[in-house]
Amino acid sequence: MTPTTTRSSYLMRAGLVRNVRSGEHLTTFVVSGVATVLITRLILSLSGYPQIGGKGLHIAHVLPGGVLMLFAISLLLGYVGPVVRPAAALVGGVGFGLFIDEVGKFVTSDNNYFYKPTAAIVYVVFVLIVLGSRFLSTRRPIDPREELANVIDHTVEGVAGGLSRQRRAQALELLSLVGPHVRGRRQTAALLEACPPDEVELAAPVDAAWRWLQRTFERLATHPKAPTVAVVVLAIQAVAAPVIAIAVGTGLAQLSVSGVIVGSLLSATFTFRGGRQLRRQSRLRAVRLFELAVLVSLLMTQVFQFAGTQFAAAGGMLLDLVLLGLLRAERDRLQREEELSNQAASGAAPAATTPLGLPPDPAAPRFPEDPSDPV
Repeated sequence: MTPTTTRSSYLMRAGLVRNVRSGEHLTTFVVSGVATVLITRLILSLSGYPQIGGKGLHIAHVLPGGVLMLFAISLLLGYVGPVVRPAAALVGGVGFGLFIDEVGKFVTSDNNYFYKPTAAIVYVVFVLIVLGSRFLSTRRPIDPREELANVIDHTVEGVAGGLSRQRRAQALELLSLVGPHVRGRRQTAALLEACPPDEVELAAPVDAAWRWLQRTFERLATHPKAPTVAVVVLAIQAVAAPVIAIAVGTGLAQLSVSGVIVGSLLSATFTFRGGRQLRRQSRLRAVRLFELAVLVSLLMTQVFQFAGTQFAAAGGMLLDLVLLGLLRAERDRLQREEELSNQAASGAAPAATTPLGLPPDPAAPRFPEDPSDPV
């Protein structure tokens, strides 16, 4: 037994089974949190930073933020099954955004909401959340038993209230990734089959937004001019970031400009190497290098950009996130094509894939009728 398998078995015996859709939920949390910070700052700026309260009282927006986080935690603790998690991630992200927006008051002796490094602190906090979650979810591959546990999580909803076609398709897609040798697979398949059908497809706005975003990114990423546009945008950003830092930098301009310049040079290096790979017709390698360029910008350049220009750097961050989404959609597509090509060359059956954990066709087929099937 390998050390990774031993560690995986120990964590699962301790009840630490990972959610295969944790990346989606975390992204929902972070996006809603960042959007809340930016929208809150914009509203307060346009309204002249009003004081809610009176007679010596001030109701800071950290308080409704705490209430929303409490509500999200209550949803997760009070209900079982996968349905509640997208809503909890959204509500919790909004609450956390209202909370972290007032971090300047928590780290200064005079409760200074306008503390200049606040933007950089907020940005770094969200970056650490993303990096920490990715470390926990990717430091070892998903175990088949964890995938089976996620299928069982779907049956929790189905046993109580039935499964709609879309929910059943999601569970079946995930079950197809579990090998026939995994203990409990047959029983789980039978339990899923026993879940009564539910013809009512409940509204799932977060899931719908994920599917729309996936389709949009995949459509844009496969456009013939997408690689050229990516190179141009990354090159312009590498040049523009130091200029913006110098032009609108505050008291931390010297430090921030140095960090922005170093980060921009690294991004430009990866962009140049990616452009060379494109000319060599190595599209997958080029996409990976462009992705590194964007990650350097997000994890280094933007940190110093926020420190120097405060929330004026939000535009660059949003541009990086869009580029990262497009590049990852294209990378996943190219990797799937490469895997299918290798499997065709070796004569193996194509492996099932679940981009974002959501099947492209809600009307996916049910279990095979062959009684000899290992299900």
